[in-house]
Amino acid sequence: MAEGARALDIGALAREKRRPFLIDLLVRLIREKPLGTVGAAIVLLLLLVGILADWLAPYGYNEIWVGTQLAPPSAANWLGTDNVGRDVLSRIIYGARISMFVGLGVSALSTAINAIIGLVSGFVGGKTDLIIQRFVDAWMCFPALFLILTIMAVVGSGVLQVIIVLGVLYGIGGSRTIRSAVMAIKENVYVEAARAVGCPTWRILLRHILPNVMAPLIIIFSLVMGAAIIAEATISFLGYGIPPPIPSWGGMLSGSGRRFMLQAPWLALWPGLALSIVVYGVNMLGDALRDLLDPRLRGGLGRYGSLKGRTPKTQA
Repeated sequence: MAEGARALDIGALAREKRRPFLIDLLVRLIREKPLGTVGAAIVLLLLLVGILADWLAPYGYNEIWVGTQLAPPSAANWLGTDNVGRDVLSRIIYGARISMFVGLGVSALSTAINAIIGLVSGFVGGKTDLIIQRFVDAWMCFPALFLILTIMAVVGSGVLQVIIVLGVLYGIGGSRTIRSAVMAIKENVYVEAARAVGCPTWRILLRHILPNVMAPLIIIFSLVMGAAIIAEATISFLGYGIPPPIPSWGGMLSGSGRRFMLQAPWLALWPGLALSIVVYGVNMLGDALRDLLDPRLRGGLGRYGSLKGRTPKTQA
């Protein structure tokens, strides 16, 4: 009986190992990380709302209802109107599109910069690593908000400018994580074997190093997304981000939301609530992915360390 149970366990493990990586990650996320699953649902909802904003929004984001300034929530305007008569719900839906663009764009750009700097600095080493890391040290000495406001004041406001500035900021500062992973991987035997047979450096980086640092890159991508949405809301609140009348959750909090907060509290309540829920969901998903993909957090039995009730192997 015990031998049969062990055989079933081995068969179950083999079937789980044969699953594709993304499907296996999704199954483990749902099974082991309920808060991460909630976060993934929130992120998916953000993406769907941003993509389908033209169909989901009842009105245009700059469509003005004459005579309905600061109107409370009603059947015609579910979340009320702002100080010029624009529907708050429609502007929040279109603001989700801005947050989606900024979050995904900044995460993609910063992850690419992380990978390039980390791969070159960690693999080449020597004087190249020294020069790159001293530049990274100097970059990290400046306060992030000071750098963002200074560069935005020079390049101007807009979605593309926000994505580039935030992507470069987070990309340079976070490259040390990839560098440390590359320095550990390049000492493996298969890398030494590739060098011994004359494999060029670029091929070693693309075929042997980069696939083995995909887990930290995915983690960085998910964690930067929430930070980017908050940063965009911050600089839009200060007037350096997305220019009006394009709706941004931070801009909605800064303009009419701050000016008419006491007279019409829904102007600040709904954008702030949307921003909080989205950032919460992104952070929960990022934490869950970090726990699932980081081998140091899986326990002594590896990826199956959390599964209970399995018969341990015994020596004959």
